Amino acid sequence: DNAASGMAVNDDCKLKFLELKAKQTYRFVVFKIEEKLKHVIVEKLEEPNQSYEDFTASLRTDVCRYVVHDLARC
Repeated sequence: DNAASGMAVNDDCKLKFLELKAKQTYRFVVFKIEEKLKHVIVEKLEEPNQSYEDFTASLRTDVCRYVVHDLARC
């Protein structure tokens, strides 16, 4: 699928989002734009036993990322 921006969203992104939303498999999913491929891809998933503090500390400040986080489960 291409959004209005012309950026495709990898099928794995949709799958991981639905797993977070419906199955509550993860508390967060980090997405990034793969510039060369013009795709949005999954960069990172919640690790078992990872705290919210671990999650926020793992985010880079020098690059743009998109995060879906289930705050209700924190």
